[in-house]
Amino acid sequence: MALTAKKRLFADAVLAGKSNRDAAIAAGYSEKTASQSGARLVKDKDVALYVAAQRIESESKAAPPKSAAPDRSPPPDFDPYAMTSFTDPKAFLIAAMNDGRTEPKLRVDAAKALMPFVHAKVGEAGKKDAKGAAAEKAANKFAALAAPKLIVNNRK
Repeated sequence: MALTAKKRLFADAVLAGKSNRDAAIAAGYSEKTASQSGARLVKDKDVALYVAAQRIESESKAAPPKSAAPDRSPPPDFDPYAMTSFTDPKAFLIAAMNDGRTEPKLRVDAAKALMPFVHAKVGEAGKKDAKGAAAEKAANKFAALAAPKLIVNNRK
């Protein structure tokens, strides 16, 4: 699985020094199951890799003060109005599916939503349509012969 937004929020909260339970609550998990969710998320391989990578990155840089929030500034090529400029839902889904900056789960969901626009379901055509298509295919296979020419002699 990929690192989802909730998992990233959890990992950022753990990196900020919160306990597993508090980090799970901060990430949006239920307070009733926050302890179990926190224990499960700490063992998740994607979260563990993200936390390890962030700790290595922070050690290589100058250590920021404890109260500093993680940098959540958008990338330099980010255009906040790009997604609102679409008037066609199909074009929006294609753009979301092909955007490398989007989470993989959202890209897959966009591809699933786009499927009916591109490919028809196998059983969508009715029985009459299927019979008509089969008859047309068979008729083309055995085309009728051309009618013979009639020549009339009008000489008396």
